Amino acid sequence: MKEGLHPKYFETTAVCACGATFKVGSTRDKIHVDICSACHPLFTGKQKLLDTEGRVQKFKKKYAGVTPVKKKPAKKKKKSKK
Repeated sequence: MKEGLHPKYFETTAVCACGATFKVGSTRDKIHVDICSACHPLFTGKQKLLDTEGRVQKFKKKYAGVTPVKKKPAKKKKKSKK
């Protein structure tokens, strides 16, 4: 193998947002992940539905008094006979 061609390889600890930690091999020395097998619904079997910022309520409040615009019927084109 050529010298200086390959990146350094670290045995590092990955930290999840849920607090779980596990050892992995990587070219990075520190890894932070958002979701892991300890908190992912596919692996845990638990479905979480979070509306942390109140997005649904914010949308309903914003468009509470708005009525949708009705589309005008399309005009029919007359066919010319030749």
